[in-house]
Amino acid sequence: MAWNEPGGGDNNKDPWGNRGDQGPPDLDEAIRKLQSQLSGIFGGKGDGGGGGGARALSSGAIGLVGVILLAVYAFAGIYTIDQQERGVVFRFGAAQEGLKGPGLHWNPPFIDQVEVVNVTQVRSHDATSMMLTEDENIVDVNLTVQWVVDDALAYRVNVKSPEVSLEHATESALRHVVGSSTMNEVITDGREAIAAEVQERLQTYLNTYGTGIFVNKVNIDRSAPPAQVQDAFNDVQKAKEDRQRFINNATAYQQQVVPEARGRARRQIEEANAYRDQVIAQSTGEAQRFEKLLTEYHLAEKVTRDRLYIDAMEAVMSNSSKVMVDVEGGNNMLYLPLDQIIRKGNASSVEIDQSLMDSAVERILREANSTSRSNSSRIRGN
Repeated sequence: MAWNEPGGGDNNKDPWGNRGDQGPPDLDEAIRKLQSQLSGIFGGKGDGGGGGGARALSSGAIGLVGVILLAVYAFAGIYTIDQQERGVVFRFGAAQEGLKGPGLHWNPPFIDQVEVVNVTQVRSHDATSMMLTEDENIVDVNLTVQWVVDDALAYRVNVKSPEVSLEHATESALRHVVGSSTMNEVITDGREAIAAEVQERLQTYLNTYGTGIFVNKVNIDRSAPPAQVQDAFNDVQKAKEDRQRFINNATAYQQQVVPEARGRARRQIEEANAYRDQVIAQSTGEAQRFEKLLTEYHLAEKVTRDRLYIDAMEAVMSNSSKVMVDVEGGNNMLYLPLDQIIRKGNASSVEIDQSLMDSAVERILREANSTSRSNSSRIRGN
């Protein structure tokens, strides 16, 4: 049965201390009872000191709560920063000069807010874009930017989204550099130079923005024509390689033939100069010889004439094939041109009859005697 149901006995007893009264409970009396009980717990005098006990309870509880809150507040402001990190302090939202270094630190909570930034971690950003080169060709470039936080304060304060700024600056620098280069430079041996130029220009942009980012390295992972025209590009590259190969072959042939031709030309010139010097020397010698011979001829005409005849016969006979026949009954030596006779007969071997040989010798002797007599008579006449 509920405590406030009608009936007899103790049914009218109110748990809040109101006896026989059916109205609302007395809250002031209930609070006083609670304070009296708490005062007894903390060493007070219970109901006898009602007002003083309540005041003692209030001051002690408030002091204890204050100490606890102060300890929690002080403990909440303690934090640590690792060796690879730096702390940026914001006091009431305003950034403070100087950074918190590695170690244990304390800042008042709700007044200072510390944002920790890793300044040694190497981060990367990948960028892929299709762009137009200087010679109006489209290339697909994929590069990777490796970067670290160089200034933690600038990284947190100057730019709202430093990584987004890095992405946009990378796109701008890449388009500027690729747009100033030819397609052959972008996709072949000019990639390293282009990557270095992109890194330099990108760092300039980031410094201008004040992002606090330092670019360690820019690597061009891939640079090629678009996949839609890859086959045509391969054909063009093959044609260029063939063209270069033909040029190299022609250059090699030129380097081989031209020196040989120059050598032959030089040799012919030297031979011509030598022949000229030889002819001039021979002509000069013959002229001097003739002058000396003329002097000797004036001194002894007959001796000189015989000597010239002998020298001429010696020169003629020494350069021709001959057969000498010893004629019986004299000391004359006759010349018989058997080699010419054999060549005229078109025979590899010729048998000469003895009678034919004798008749030929007699005929030659007669001619020789007649010639000798005519020369003798001519000499006597002179």
